[in-house]
Amino acid sequence: MKILVLADEESKYYWDFFEKSKLEGIDLILSAGDLAPQYLSFLATFTKAPVLYIHGNHDACYDDTPPDGCECIDDKVYNFRGIRIMGLGGSMRYNTGKYQYTESEMKRRYLKLYGKIRRAKGIDILLTHSPALGLNDQEDLPHKGFKVFTDIMDKYSPKYFIHGHVHLNYGRNLRRVDSYNETTVINAFERYIFDYDQE
Repeated sequence: MKILVLADEESKYYWDFFEKSKLEGIDLILSAGDLAPQYLSFLATFTKAPVLYIHGNHDACYDDTPPDGCECIDDKVYNFRGIRIMGLGGSMRYNTGKYQYTESEMKRRYLKLYGKIRRAKGIDILLTHSPALGLNDQEDLPHKGFKVFTDIMDKYSPKYFIHGHVHLNYGRNLRRVDSYNETTVINAFERYIFDYDQE
């Protein structure tokens, strides 16, 4: 299964220089936040693949203009062809903006999903906007990661942890693909395609 992940910056490859053939073979599109709703709506128009998204810290506009043809999976455990995807959008709280959370607030959001995770018998993909603490995050508060995300990976060992927020052009030491124990970590900045192997 081919999964396209997106975050933070609208890809000229898909928007400015779009050809419908570029989306052929894509089975699922996941947005890790901070993308124009019009961009996600545009992609949803030209693909049969579901477009699932969570909120970034700059996505308050989604409240008035949600992406058409897309589905928000913030605070949900979503099953797509047997793949269990948990969505927890937003960033560390650094001002009064919407979709910002303290560590304890993010942990409470996770705990509210505990029953759904248990009924699903775990998760396969953790989809967030922010990175995990100490894993491709940065020292400034707006780009600091959440410790609860490593706690989730420790407990459930999802195959993939997909995040955005930390742009790959912020520094040379940032990685597109990394790992944490048994989990492959992907920074979805702009666009990235990977093959999900359903055993």
